Amino acid sequence: MAGLGNTAAVSLSENFIADLPHRASAPANKGIGATSLRPCVKGKFIFIGGEKFYVKGVAYGTFRPDAKGEEFHDREITERDLAQISACGLNTVRTYTVPPAWFFEAASRHTLRVMVGIPWEQHITFLDDPRHATAIEQTVRASIRSCSQHPAILCFAIGNEIPAPIVRWHSRRTLERFIRRLYHAAKSEDPGALVTYVNYPSTEYLQLEFLDLIAFNVYLESQQQFASYLQRLQNIAGERPLLMAEVGLDSRRNGEEVQARMLEWQVRTAFAAGCAGTIVFGWTDEWHRGGHDIMNWDFGLTHRNRSVKPSLKAVSNFLTEVPLFLNGHSPHISVIICAYNEASTIRETLEACLRLEYSNFEIIVVNDGSTDETAAFAAQYGVKVISTENRGLSHARNIGLEASAGEIVAYIDADAYPDPHWLTYLASTFLGTCHAGVGGPNLAPRSDGPIAECIANAPGGPTHVLLSDEEAEHIPGCNMAFRRECLQAIGGFDTRFRTAGDDVDVCWRIRERGWTLGFSPGATVWHHRRKSVRAYWKQQRGYGKAEGMLERKWPEKYNRMGHVEWSGRLYGNGHARSLFMKQWRVYHGVWGSAPFQFGYYPSAGVGPSWPLMPEWYLVILALAFFSGLGVLWKPMFAFAPFLASALGIQLIQAARGAAARASLTGDPVSPLRIRTMMCVLIFLLRLLQPLARLLGRLQIGLTPLRRRTIKGFEFPKARIFSIWRESWKCADETLKLLESKLAALGAVVGRGDDYARWDLEVRMGMTGAVRLLMTIEEHGSGRQLVRFRTRPFITRRRFAVTLFLELISAGALLDGAWDVSALVGATALALALTAYLDCANAASATLRAIRSLEEP
Repeated sequence: MAGLGNTAAVSLSENFIADLPHRASAPANKGIGATSLRPCVKGKFIFIGGEKFYVKGVAYGTFRPDAKGEEFHDREITERDLAQISACGLNTVRTYTVPPAWFFEAASRHTLRVMVGIPWEQHITFLDDPRHATAIEQTVRASIRSCSQHPAILCFAIGNEIPAPIVRWHSRRTLERFIRRLYHAAKSEDPGALVTYVNYPSTEYLQLEFLDLIAFNVYLESQQQFASYLQRLQNIAGERPLLMAEVGLDSRRNGEEVQARMLEWQVRTAFAAGCAGTIVFGWTDEWHRGGHDIMNWDFGLTHRNRSVKPSLKAVSNFLTEVPLFLNGHSPHISVIICAYNEASTIRETLEACLRLEYSNFEIIVVNDGSTDETAAFAAQYGVKVISTENRGLSHARNIGLEASAGEIVAYIDADAYPDPHWLTYLASTFLGTCHAGVGGPNLAPRSDGPIAECIANAPGGPTHVLLSDEEAEHIPGCNMAFRRECLQAIGGFDTRFRTAGDDVDVCWRIRERGWTLGFSPGATVWHHRRKSVRAYWKQQRGYGKAEGMLERKWPEKYNRMGHVEWSGRLYGNGHARSLFMKQWRVYHGVWGSAPFQFGYYPSAGVGPSWPLMPEWYLVILALAFFSGLGVLWKPMFAFAPFLASALGIQLIQAARGAAARASLTGDPVSPLRIRTMMCVLIFLLRLLQPLARLLGRLQIGLTPLRRRTIKGFEFPKARIFSIWRESWKCADETLKLLESKLAALGAVVGRGDDYARWDLEVRMGMTGAVRLLMTIEEHGSGRQLVRFRTRPFITRRRFAVTLFLELISAGALLDGAWDVSALVGATALALALTAYLDCANAASATLRAIRSLEEP
């Protein structure tokens, strides 16, 4: 650390600190070094004790080592640096090597936490030699052992930016397994420590779900691109904290004023995006790397002689505003809690709402006819309580909307509680966008016990669907907020949805108006999952019924199998992936040259998705039926292998999903017996969930043989219709008009994609349809001849199954197995008749709609 003999420079720094007396006692730093409490992760943020700890850090080092190889060899300089770092409002230093014990003691004295980097050679193909990999693991273990459990430690970084070519050389999965190995080695040495790996955009595709928090080094000089990329990283991080481990700018090439302005918006944008913290690179321009002092880059907040740059003041000034500054405008928000028999959880919800760190909000509790002490408990907290008879969740939401005074209405369930900055992040997103609604993550509390934790890792939980990194297609009802005027404009919530489905419906209606929905990763609520398998079963059956009700109202949103065709991507812990879906791929660029290398999932068709659907149990049942007929006619035993395959697919998918999620539940060092039991329970839940959904769907009438009927009957055959028009209309206008007329008749209308040789598909059931193609002849002076071609359509899969069953029926008849022939033949006849009726109904609806176009 040469070059620190400049007394004027030190004096300048001291004068700067003197101008900021409030920094040394900033609340963010209070008691950090003195306490023995260790940091822990709760959802998207880091906590120390019961207080959220926002990481406001700076990188420190690496410096030229002395003759003994010690990097931190001058205690006086280090002590002075740490004192100034703390006085400027920073609370964390990131080192790239393991400091000596006295460094941690000095950090504690200055109320600083230390992010400890563990260095090892990662720029070579280190896994080609197993001895090298073992040596790296031993280095990690020894490094953590040397400073284990010191109260000043924030977390350990077991790696930093393994180069993309090295990852590509070893393969993604190999590197993921090795980092997992290092993670478990670190945990075995210090089970209570937070452990991360610092990634960067060139290898963002690494799936490291086992880490305690996600850390990224990102250098982007466009604020819009930086904000967008942070949203992407938040979606990669999922339910874990996102830490910006390095941000910064070189002042030598860009100028100190530009560096100051850019660092201010980088830090501001990171916290606004819901990050758990930001670390600026670095404290000083003094930087030693690869055996050389780096003299042509100046990333520091101070010069090499520690004289202050404008960037230090810019960063220090903003840190007093963390987590977010709303520019003096805090829109009035009405927090609405709808409750029915929630006496066991309403206290927790209200106490957390009253602790919200937001200056302008009201709380409204709508007691929807509870028969327990819900209303009495709510009244004890001095909030507005409205009691009604039990009329369902949507009605209660509307009552809260009518009673609200806020320009934004935020809904949270009575079995959930918000993060202290929930409303702050929601308000910030509304102020910075034109979204009609905004949602955020809903996370399961770890304190609910192992059964609830297993249910949180099973499918069917409330989750969000994102169209992009910033825009949502659906936000779940336990954490959603809307502009009051937008929610009123669509008429509030549809009261037919008494227990579930209301959030999906309201999101679809908002998007139908052309408005958008946003997603704020920092706007977190903690939502209790069901605490028993019986309660989970009941919930999933209810969700199945809600799906049926939604399909009746929004048939165009559902495919032939009766499942929602989301345009966006579903997020959450419980989602399964079919064995037959294409594996996601990594975009490397030509010769691995892309600076941003990412993974993407090819779109899955209906076929590969079949084993994930609840109706897969009906397939198993049908195969069991036909296999059972082998008792009457032995050739039917040929269905037994198909039955075994169908069962095997279901079991393997459940086992694979359970193994993946069980490895991330509970304590990483918990006994094998506990982890095995949790894995088995998640496996059983993954088998039960689709069955419960299926029963709920069947109960409400959402069956594979569901049909819509229409008066009249038309024989399904190919037809051509013509309509003469004296006035000109564009093709799109004609097709949209026809589409609306078909929908009014109760038909489900699908649009052809970019490659289809048809324009509209008219469905009245899942087994048959009519496809329509339109063309327009131009006859001058605006006159047109509009021609429509229609033809019935039956899927090849349906046709093949019917034909196959007919052949089996004929074979049984020829072999004298009359009873088997009759059963199988009746099944084939039912399938054929259903397809015929579906096509006939669709033809009738199509003909009526086309004829209505001729009317003046």
